Amino acid sequence: MKRLAALLLPMALAACGLQPMYAGGANGAVAQGLAAVEVPAIEGKAGWLVRNALVDRLGAGGQASARFRLDVRLDDKLEGLGLLSDDTIGRERRTLRARYQLVDLASGEIVIDATAGSDAGIDVVSSEYATIAAERTALENLAKQVADRIITRVSLHLRSGPAKAQ
Repeated sequence: MKRLAALLLPMALAACGLQPMYAGGANGAVAQGLAAVEVPAIEGKAGWLVRNALVDRLGAGGQASARFRLDVRLDDKLEGLGLLSDDTIGRERRTLRARYQLVDLASGEIVIDATAGSDAGIDVVSSEYATIAAERTALENLAKQVADRIITRVSLHLRSGPAKAQ
């Protein structure tokens, strides 16, 4: 029975319509589409981090002429939580939200208008240096997470092609 299930599983997965997102490697439609996305400068330190993460994930490296522009606006908040008995903050929450638009440069049409975000908890300790280092690390990690979410959404759009544009 287990052998039969093991033999039928690959066929069932093939029948469900799942397809690799990056089929074709660097020559695939998604990889070529991502390479044709330009990302203008984004304001602030968080913007610098997110833009660098996006450019790394796009893999453009100046190889393709831009077909799309990815406009990103960020909202970076750091708020104190967990008030201790001596009225000091014991925990912080850092939130990074991005509103982004993928613009077709040929037509000027906005093909994706969406948001992405993530947040992190930070322990506030007696060492101010350690707390600042934790805040910076949280921002770096959040920038990577937000960039990953943006790239995933753009990749899904590129995979579906212009016929299924949202």
